[in-house]
Amino acid sequence: MAYVIAQPCVDVKDKACIDECPVDCIYEGPRKLYIQPDECVDCGACEPVCPVESIFFEDDVPDEWSDYRKVDTEIFADLGQPGGASAAGPLTADHPLVSARAA
Repeated sequence: MAYVIAQPCVDVKDKACIDECPVDCIYEGPRKLYIQPDECVDCGACEPVCPVESIFFEDDVPDEWSDYRKVDTEIFADLGQPGGASAAGPLTADHPLVSARAA
């Protein structure tokens, strides 16, 4: 299990969660931030600092954003575990669900 960043983050990307993450597992995409689920240690430090309340424990994602449970996992399917967001740099593309959202 890991934390998930849902739809309210799209086109907001406040990044307060990045500063709070002790393991550097929150990666920046063009329109949304993503939590690498295998690097996340489930500490929850990111959740209370999100100003748009878009971070949820995987089992607690509201039904209207349930598709976002797979977004953070699927975006890393090809990337694997880059070993930390600050070393890897920004992602070059968003998940198709995010890209398809109207701006």
